[in-house]
Amino acid sequence: MGPADFAINFFVALFALIDPIGNVPLFAAATAGTTRSGRRLTAIYISIFAFAFLTFFFVTGLALLRFFGISMPAFRIAGGILLLLLGLDMARGDLLHSVADSEREAAELSTQARALAQFERLIVPFGMPLLIGPGAISSAVIFAEEARQFGPTGFAIGVAVIAAICLIIVAAFWFTDLISRALGRVGAAVVIRVLGLILCAMAVQFMLIGLRDSTVNLVRRETAAPYQNDRHHTAAELLGPAPGARPATR
Repeated sequence: MGPADFAINFFVALFALIDPIGNVPLFAAATAGTTRSGRRLTAIYISIFAFAFLTFFFVTGLALLRFFGISMPAFRIAGGILLLLLGLDMARGDLLHSVADSEREAAELSTQARALAQFERLIVPFGMPLLIGPGAISSAVIFAEEARQFGPTGFAIGVAVIAAICLIIVAAFWFTDLISRALGRVGAAVVIRVLGLILCAMAVQFMLIGLRDSTVNLVRRETAAPYQNDRHHTAAELLGPAPGARPATR
């Protein structure tokens, strides 16, 4: 595999795992009621965070998780719990009320200060683990190993790919205004509740995969990773079996 193939494969893997286009409705729901300029600044801050976070794991691997003794399955389960809390807020309509309260409290702040306040609220769990979850981190670690064969050039290509993905995140999230205008206030409320339910299901799926990767035959494979015959393998499967897992016997 040459540098060009490495760049294309890494880009496709990150794009599929982060799914910036698919997360546009969720970003629109999470930033409902904010101004256009504030939403765009928030998108920039989230993208900067995503770039820094992914670059860190691309350069260092799993050093941070190893330092704290955290496994990828545990990270996935914890992320699923945080994602579940956000999904519950969206499904019950609490998110709209909290956003409205935050907007009233920040009415006298500048656009930048309000965007920073919203970024602090969304960095977890929207920035991580929804955007930058275990799958994206695993992909960064896997392709970092591939980049070693190209030396410094490989790492430069990897960082450039991460930067390109983050620019796409900014561009995609800037189109949330079109979605908000098309839906209107009532439509946005309905979409937020429906997406909240979907987000809760995604959170449970995160936790099921974490349990599958950390246990032996506790969760059925087709439950943790459904539709595998129709989709590519998940990043967790690319990493191989969980530590301590017994090989399958025939």
